[in-house]
Amino acid sequence: MLDAALKALSQILSPPMRSILWKSVGLALVLIVAAAAALQRLLSWLAGSGGLWAETMVGSDYHTLINILTWIVSIAAGLGVVVGAVFLMPAITSLVASVFVDDVADIVERENYPAEKPGKALPIGLAVTEGSKTALLTVLVYLIALPFVLLAGAGFIVFFIATAWLLGREYFELAAMRFRTPEEAKLLRKQNGATVFTAGLFIAAFVSIPIVNLATPLFGMAFMVHMHKRLSGPRPELLEPVRPTRLPTA
Repeated sequence: MLDAALKALSQILSPPMRSILWKSVGLALVLIVAAAAALQRLLSWLAGSGGLWAETMVGSDYHTLINILTWIVSIAAGLGVVVGAVFLMPAITSLVASVFVDDVADIVERENYPAEKPGKALPIGLAVTEGSKTALLTVLVYLIALPFVLLAGAGFIVFFIATAWLLGREYFELAAMRFRTPEEAKLLRKQNGATVFTAGLFIAAFVSIPIVNLATPLFGMAFMVHMHKRLSGPRPELLEPVRPTRLPTA
């Protein structure tokens, strides 16, 4: 696994990957700014009108609890884009990865596994759908964990574990679906759940590094291409050279 991670790291800045890197970074930045601005507006509303609306709906008995939640949301809204960038980065990388999955996988398969048949490109609709589902699930899990982060340091551990599980699952299934049906890819992931989760810890560590994490789609995809090859075992579709038929001698 460490060898696969090191190979993925070495390939991020390789000449074939550079154009993909700049495109993925550009797309990630656009999505981060847009999502962070939307999050800041939502938090600002929750800190103001949202608190009054909630108290009207549930009654004055929950006034203290609502005030505490409003205070927490006000702090988050004040931090604005910074909170959004940190909070939404794993979700954004899931979306970006779904766009460039085949570009990255093609390079890794061609350079490291030239004797095997390359995977089939995923339909863009399928790839983006899978990436969107992971992004939405990531946001949901983070919203649940957010109060624990603000009130107790243990929440960061929850964040890290959730990120490892979500991103490990996402990148592995994208890599596997180039060779398998979505159902088969999910089954293989479940059969190797512990290994995929451990691999996800590498991606979670990578995405937690500011600035560097913009390259997460490339690292995560390249890493899981290697992991899928290792977990698949001997491949029956190895491209063996055609041996000339021996002509009978007289």
